[in-house]
Amino acid sequence: MKVQFPAMKGMIGQRTYFACLMNLSAIPKMFTFQDWIEFRPEDREQRVLNRKRVPEIARYITENEDGYLFSSITASYQCEVNFKPVNGADGIGTLEMDFEKANFVINDGQHRCAAIAQALDQNPALGDESISVLLFPYENRERVQQMFSDLNRFVVKTSKSLDILYDKRDPLSIATLDVCEKVAAFQGMVEKDSVSLPVRSAKLFTLASLYDANRELLGNVQDDEATIPSMVATAVTYWDEVSKHIPLWMKVKNGDLRAIEFRQENISAHSVVMRALGAAGGDLMKERPEDWQERLTALESVDWSKKNKDWDNICIVANSVVSNRQARSATKAYLKYKLGLTLTDGELKTISHLAAPVVAEGGQA
Repeated sequence: MKVQFPAMKGMIGQRTYFACLMNLSAIPKMFTFQDWIEFRPEDREQRVLNRKRVPEIARYITENEDGYLFSSITASYQCEVNFKPVNGADGIGTLEMDFEKANFVINDGQHRCAAIAQALDQNPALGDESISVLLFPYENRERVQQMFSDLNRFVVKTSKSLDILYDKRDPLSIATLDVCEKVAAFQGMVEKDSVSLPVRSAKLFTLASLYDANRELLGNVQDDEATIPSMVATAVTYWDEVSKHIPLWMKVKNGDLRAIEFRQENISAHSVVMRALGAAGGDLMKERPEDWQERLTALESVDWSKKNKDWDNICIVANSVVSNRQARSATKAYLKYKLGLTLTDGELKTISHLAAPVVAEGGQA
């Protein structure tokens, strides 16, 4: 059986290739998966399919049917093909091949192909949509290995801050960007591109750290745009109140203190502290809904200096600020302790070298 696809014929790297349009319904039929795990790494023509990634990509398709987007799939064909120009045009026409003899090595996009197949199982109507496929003639194993390397050589994962900035589907991303503009201490002080602050940056916070802090503050956010105004209102109120009791933030913003000098000596705007402030704030609002604002005055007694020995083995190890899970948990526990909140047994253990007996959740002092 012959199959045909709309195609354009081109040349790159002194090799002829075809840019085709294929219906999604054709992808599972045209592209099958070789279980490369059976081969030695040097004998494989593709990396091993990570099946754990497939459901997440399939869910992206099915949950965003009105706006999902994919780059082209790239494959090498090992069969006879016949390009038929349309109306005498050299580069535009149809590509024909024998379906039974079609044999491909996926150079780039095997997880997309597997996810498309899974999404079609959930919603067959997606099969009428199309995706671009770049087809190159198969030469040998060394060539397809080189193609895989070349296609992935310059791929750079975007920073978390940039992902948040450009994500219009995530309610928390939208809310966090709004919070950046409405909290005086954050206005013009949030790095929205990089995940870390350059040494000479005049900013204090990163969008990624503020996003994580809001996640901790607000808890698990439902994927519902209706929740955005309430999220913004809660976060703005909280961070406005926090900034009153960490006055150095506003000193930097107002130009009375250079950001580079602040960051050299102070950890109050560091990502591990911001996340802990969000987490402690979430617990504070639940435990003391009537007077949580007054409780935050205790932040004025916290010594945020890196020289403060309290931070040793909390979020400073070997004179360096760390942001791993243990540090985040210990920093949250320390702030809850300073705010006079109830600590769990686990939280007590993380600061046992500092804290006096404190009532633990489900226990007694």
